[in-house]
Amino acid sequence: MAPLFVVTGSIAAADPARTETLWTSSSPVDGIISSKITLQVPLPPGVAPHPDRCNALSYLRWRSSSGPQDSASADRILVAQPGVFEGAGAFDSVARNTVAAAAAQGTAIEFWALDRRSNCLEDHHGVQAALKTRDFDTAANYYFSGADVDGKKFAGYADGADTQWLESQGLKQTLRDQYDVLRLELPDPEIRKDKVLCGGHSLGGFLTGYFAEWDFDGNAATTDDAGYNQCGGYFALDTVIKAGMPALGGSELSEIPSPLAGPLEQASLALDSALPVLRLPAVINPETTNLLALAGLAATLDPEGVNALLDRAPDNTNIDLTLRTLLSKDAAMAITGSPDVRDLHVSNEATVGALLDDNSQPLGFLQSSMGFLTGGPVVDKSFPLPSSIALGDSGSGAFGDAHKASPSVYGNSDVTYRWLDYNEVGTAASLPNEAEYTNSSSEVSSVAEVARSLSEPPLDFTEWYFPSRLNFDLGQTTAPSIAEHHLHLDGVSRNPIVTFHGGGGISLPESNNPNDVPIVLPGYNHIDVLTAAPVQNDGRPEVVSTTLARFAANPSSGGR
Repeated sequence: MAPLFVVTGSIAAADPARTETLWTSSSPVDGIISSKITLQVPLPPGVAPHPDRCNALSYLRWRSSSGPQDSASADRILVAQPGVFEGAGAFDSVARNTVAAAAAQGTAIEFWALDRRSNCLEDHHGVQAALKTRDFDTAANYYFSGADVDGKKFAGYADGADTQWLESQGLKQTLRDQYDVLRLELPDPEIRKDKVLCGGHSLGGFLTGYFAEWDFDGNAATTDDAGYNQCGGYFALDTVIKAGMPALGGSELSEIPSPLAGPLEQASLALDSALPVLRLPAVINPETTNLLALAGLAATLDPEGVNALLDRAPDNTNIDLTLRTLLSKDAAMAITGSPDVRDLHVSNEATVGALLDDNSQPLGFLQSSMGFLTGGPVVDKSFPLPSSIALGDSGSGAFGDAHKASPSVYGNSDVTYRWLDYNEVGTAASLPNEAEYTNSSSEVSSVAEVARSLSEPPLDFTEWYFPSRLNFDLGQTTAPSIAEHHLHLDGVSRNPIVTFHGGGGISLPESNNPNDVPIVLPGYNHIDVLTAAPVQNDGRPEVVSTTLARFAANPSSGGR
């Protein structure tokens, strides 16, 4: 197993505008070389003032140690767009598993995960420093107590004028950034068309749909720059490859009539200018998304340690409301704060499970199936909705498909809740009523790997600053600034597609594409398509990574 810290080491590059930094991982998947690539690509003139570091694009690269060092010499390259509130690090497990599976099949592939430009505002120094010291307090002191760590202090979370420039980080800039990464890293257009497979998770599938149909010079007669010519196929991870934005329940939003498109775009631009970052007062905002990384860090450094995050997390309204919203067992606890979530005695791994497992996390788009609680009694979790109501939500997948459970003992140091990993469910260590909530066939991800992916990669799993403009743009296919480039409406249908749907994931529209090969994944939730363990509880290899490896070897096969 690789050492548990990030090692900074650069690979020499002929272009001074490109840097590649290797990083090591504690992943149990061997034979993978991982690196962070940064390309100096300035934002266009007219963008509001922004830090110099934001004039760059970054992505994570995974390749086989037995394959070529030069990307252009690889057999295939999978390039992934992240979902909402998601960064490049979210792809770490599926990338490693896919590259390893391909190598075992005799194919040398690479996996690239793109990071949105807005993530340049994030500060991962505390987490990375703690991985080196192997001490959670290094990160906690940095983010929570204003401590100086290696000559640097946390400046706080960006807001106001510091985030105003994100008003320009919409669909057009996001797609241009992907195009720039591809053309700079793979200058030969024939290599791009032959070797690149484009795709994404969640929101990333809809971005890929737009990318496939985009014309980057605005001239439909010249197709070298058309999005569909930058890729030889597409892959969808609990999403669909389709331009647009789905509505709740997997339906599709109607196209905005052209006479209304211009005024609506101007109205959305005004709203975006006022709210350039998509955030809520609690649950989803920069401070809380960083909290998930810190939860993963604590579990990675000391999985059986108790209450590392709960004991150190700031006592403020944002954190308190977030913990009560996500972890309260019933409405009374959520409203009154009694019992106090922080009085729970819980291992660091179980903290990650409580925050993200499908038997606890209430929001479907944040769920993974990674095991179950043990060590103390559990009861039905009825907040924000009882399972009987949440599971009958008209098929939207908004709350997932799992019966929710909650610890019932707080403030008793003799009762410490711990976590059974995905492959420990249904064993002698299980609680007597575990079967009321889950079974081994519906658990697919390792809590240890989820925790590692939350904290180890140099680019994040959970995104701090998601640009509101990108969300506003997705449903405005007829808006003037989008319509001038959204010219190749058959772009998706020009290449083969493989689509993975989690059986317990969010509801999605049909692709209605004859080239699409849909694969349903029983037991998988929305995040599991990224985090599922390489060997499943039935003893078989994980489906997403092995299918992607076959798809990379022969895209026309659809992974079959």
